[in-house]
Amino acid sequence: MYHRSLSILFEQPSVSSNSQPGTAIARVEVAMTDQITKGDEFEKKAEKKLNSWGIFGNKHEDAADLYEKAANSFKLAKSWDRAGATYVKLANCHLKLDSKHEAANAYADAAHCYKKTSPNEAISCLEQSVNLFLEMGRLNMAARYCKEIAEIYESEQNLEQAIAYFEKTADLFQSEEVTTSANQSRQKVAQYAAQLEQYPKAIEIYEDIAQQSLNNNLLKYGVKGHLLNAGICHLCKGDVVSVTNALEKYQEMDPTFRGTREYRFLADLAASIDDEDVAKFTDVVKEFDSMTPLDAWKTTLLLRVKENLKAVGDVDLT
Repeated sequence: MYHRSLSILFEQPSVSSNSQPGTAIARVEVAMTDQITKGDEFEKKAEKKLNSWGIFGNKHEDAADLYEKAANSFKLAKSWDRAGATYVKLANCHLKLDSKHEAANAYADAAHCYKKTSPNEAISCLEQSVNLFLEMGRLNMAARYCKEIAEIYESEQNLEQAIAYFEKTADLFQSEEVTTSANQSRQKVAQYAAQLEQYPKAIEIYEDIAQQSLNNNLLKYGVKGHLLNAGICHLCKGDVVSVTNALEKYQEMDPTFRGTREYRFLADLAASIDDEDVAKFTDVVKEFDSMTPLDAWKTTLLLRVKENLKAVGDVDLT
């Protein structure tokens, strides 16, 4: 029994070839190849249908059905460019049928495939979708895809275009009285405007959203944050008087603001700038950050203010 136990203990377990990772990968590759083959077949049938005389039935309807099947097959094969191009062909069929809603959706599907490979193609398809939804008066859908365009530019760090499309998104949502979504896009505009040193634009947006929020019990809690953002943008302008005036304005707007840490933070920063005291400025920022961690956007702007203050005072703390 002892020797048998040892032999069982040290016996090498047999490994089935089916459980090897390489085999599983090969099966996936075969499946993807099969889907591409299917997609090719559907696409060829669709093109043949379009080139036919079309005496019986509507050739564009039949082609649309085949293109949709082809696009799905290419998606399953993760052949994103092929899928995107096929969805565009599907959209064109729907346009021939005067089915604008289906065409707009097909362009959006194409964009979602192109997002994985070609941001520019994705943007082009989303713009087609936006324009069609605008023609139909479907402003909510147009806003939704406008926002996707803005987010692609955002991910590409093209802030000017991101601002333009977030502004358009906000306008569309606002026209449908979807104020929360509109303000979310406006905050993006303010955020990137400040990064591009367009401080007055950012200030106007933050102050306006703060004013709106005061009249909404669910949004009142965010007022101090919007005013803090506006105040930091004032600091970036390098004019202490404008900061002081802004703080007075904010107290009139919201009498409770004076008792907040955000108000004290802005007031102390303004005082340190007026005194040209970089060390004091740094201490004020560190103290606030220890209680309420500053996000990357605020940190970036405050570093700009600090660098400007150092240049004015000719102080090198390093």
